[in-house]
Amino acid sequence: MFEAAELRRTLDRDAYKEVVPGLRTGLLNLQQDLRECDFPVILLISGADGAGKSETVNMLHQWMDPRWIATAAFDEPTDEERERPAFWRYWRALPAQGSMGVLFGSWYSDPIARRVEDRIDDNDLDVMLKRINTFEKMLVDDGALLIKLWFHLGKEMQAERIRKLRKNPKTKWRIGARDLEALKSYDRFREVAEHALRQTSTGEAPWIIVEGFDERYRNVTTASHILQVVRKRIGLDPQTLHGPTTAWKTPRESDKTILDFLDLERQLDKKDYRKQLANLQGRLSVLARTARERKISTIVVLEGWDAAGKGGIIRRISRAMDARSYRVISVAAPTDEERAHHYLWRFWRHIPRAGRFTIYDRSWYGRVLVERVEGLAAEDEWIRAYREINEFEEELTDHGIVLVKFWVHIDKDEQLARFKAREETSFKQHKITAEDWRNREKWDDYAYAVNDMVERTSTEFAPWNLIEGNDKRWARVRALQILCERLERAL
Repeated sequence: MFEAAELRRTLDRDAYKEVVPGLRTGLLNLQQDLRECDFPVILLISGADGAGKSETVNMLHQWMDPRWIATAAFDEPTDEERERPAFWRYWRALPAQGSMGVLFGSWYSDPIARRVEDRIDDNDLDVMLKRINTFEKMLVDDGALLIKLWFHLGKEMQAERIRKLRKNPKTKWRIGARDLEALKSYDRFREVAEHALRQTSTGEAPWIIVEGFDERYRNVTTASHILQVVRKRIGLDPQTLHGPTTAWKTPRESDKTILDFLDLERQLDKKDYRKQLANLQGRLSVLARTARERKISTIVVLEGWDAAGKGGIIRRISRAMDARSYRVISVAAPTDEERAHHYLWRFWRHIPRAGRFTIYDRSWYGRVLVERVEGLAAEDEWIRAYREINEFEEELTDHGIVLVKFWVHIDKDEQLARFKAREETSFKQHKITAEDWRNREKWDDYAYAVNDMVERTSTEFAPWNLIEGNDKRWARVRALQILCERLERAL
């Protein structure tokens, strides 16, 4: 879930100086607009130690009118708070209509910390998260705008931050036993946090993960998101400032996605490819037979750009298996019957029996990709779908199904070359359609949607595998390697 927030994205000083005045003006004017509204804005600031939470809260107070923004910080409860129900102190800190309240260390801190420290078990945690969902729904149903920001810092980046601060005599005092303990328990914290975010990221109150590596990037991302969400709620154009029609850009419009960090230069020569392909197909054949004997089912999900080579990967997988053991489900636009049901219905229909394989050539992720980008699903529908998909996949894996998800990535130049090759090859012309060319025009929109998809649905039980696909041989071998490794772990 946090992979897309570990890319070390930065914003250079000049770009920062250019965008900050517009953001500050926008936030100040937003506060004036908000004063006339009949709903409060509740901003939750949570996340990893060292990811810039306190610095971001300070930034908001510097950039905004302090009369109309109030911050409540929650640490260990006081004696007075312990004598009352847990949510008492949060109720007291809620902002009034027409104002913004920042909750630093919110109702998420205690459940996550208690689970990391093994003071509660998984069932206790889920009970507490369910109570949080109920509480947040109550607030949203009453009209509150709830913005939840999770500031993330990767383990290596957190260790790097501690080393730098300890090395500098002027800053070493900032590192205490708590920071060192947090680094020591980082993996456990990440696991629990991912579960908590997955259970509480709802359509009405989704989590937004902010990469905390670079202060300038973090500030602009935070301010931009607040402006967009609140202005949209008020009914104002989220892409323009209050008053003068000075336009400002969000980081998204010029930002890199997780796909930009893949090495598309990876390749295999024919000799190595043939050798590795034969070995991997033999390995997969044995694993597939063993899985069938042990009644362990497998689902392979293949997503990727048009002409990325998904079909070639499917053919290399299927050639290693008995034709009676697998099915390939090619997903196109839903039929009238499928439209009359929940969008997951048609995928439930093809869940494999014990010991069988089902390969989805495109999948339920259409809801957060093509349906999102093309406007075929309302915003609340595709935002809600992230959680629905996670719950669906968790149900599959809890049943014992091995779920392997691939996104096959190519660059725009490679896609163009493959499109032209298809048009010039008689037996491939059926593969290229006008829709493929239209999708290409929205490349950036799809790239951002993929980034969000990976961020929100790459879970510990169903992680995404991003495959470099400019070289088809590399992509096929890599997909087979990952599939074999997953099956071996399951067996």
